[in-house]
Amino acid sequence: MPSVIDRIKRFARSPQGRKARARAERLARDPRTQAKVRGLLSRGRGGGRRRY
Repeated sequence: MPSVIDRIKRFARSPQGRKARARAERLARDPRTQAKVRGLLSRGRGGGRRRY
């Protein structure tokens, strides 16, 4: 049985994997997506309201 890493490598080389990578790269360049990620990171780092 192939390991998880082998399966990921095989997917990345497939046409579907290349298409997924292209979409991810396009989304990473989008300013709206970057703003969403920054917001999520700030919330994860304690930027939100604290509940005690």
